[in-house]
Amino acid sequence: MGDFKVHVLGCASAKPNPVHNPSCTVVDYRSNLFMVDCGEGAQQQFQRMHLKFSRLSHIFLTHLHGDHVLGLPGLTGTLALSNLQETLTIHTTEEGADMLRTIFGYFNRDSTLQVVFDTFNAQKEEVIFENKSLRVRTIPLQHRVPTVGYIFEEKEKPRHIRRDALERYNVPFSQINNLRAGRDYVDQNGILIPNSELTAEPTPSRSYAHIGDTRYMPSLAVKVKGVNLLFHETTYLKENEAEAQQRFHSTAAQAAAIARDAAVGRLLTGHYSSRYRNDRLFLEEARAIFPETILGTEGLTLEI
Repeated sequence: MGDFKVHVLGCASAKPNPVHNPSCTVVDYRSNLFMVDCGEGAQQQFQRMHLKFSRLSHIFLTHLHGDHVLGLPGLTGTLALSNLQETLTIHTTEEGADMLRTIFGYFNRDSTLQVVFDTFNAQKEEVIFENKSLRVRTIPLQHRVPTVGYIFEEKEKPRHIRRDALERYNVPFSQINNLRAGRDYVDQNGILIPNSELTAEPTPSRSYAHIGDTRYMPSLAVKVKGVNLLFHETTYLKENEAEAQQRFHSTAAQAAAIARDAAVGRLLTGHYSSRYRNDRLFLEEARAIFPETILGTEGLTLEI
């Protein structure tokens, strides 16, 4: 299995049903787990998919509707009882941090788990997390409450060393880090050897965009341009487009239009309204516009 995966834990919209759980997705990057939203039942599905609580250290909330956050009290309680880690970081707005402090104060008052809130402005695009190899940034969306999407993107990777070229030009080992960073090499005679002679292009960086609850925003195509995998909510079908607009949601056709215009690798559907009894209708509607569409469902794992 690869080192960059997306696990689907919940595909329902506001009203869950016997088929789908409320919203929850887990990004698995090099065995570090990053949860996006935490609807009811998230921790059960987390365990069904054999994910490890000890590897979950960050939760990213898109907004403060119940179907995206009400699994948090139970999950944090389980993390405390498991005693597998000391700290959990929740990324949310100031309002979200205040609300969750109150909730945890009632239900998790004796918890040994330290919950840290990293707050952001939902009206701004900003980088809210990064480590040595991964960056997470926000995209403001249009919903009934302040809402963001997230892009998980690998940082640029180092160039590949051409071992045969190093031997040919007698390049010392001490120069390898400079070459990987793209610098040219000047030998002991003062002759410049271009980096392109000594290295090859780096492995392309990969990216995942998570666009949850939002009204159709054609401008998103620029924001998610070229990502390998795009999750875009598909709450409604085209026949209910007027209602989607009114309730600040999107149709499968609109999500597919974003994917097409952004030239993404693949589109993942989800956040289905409970009024529809056949999920494949979302797939058919989206594939008519963007053929590389995957039907989101609980238990699905996709490699990026």
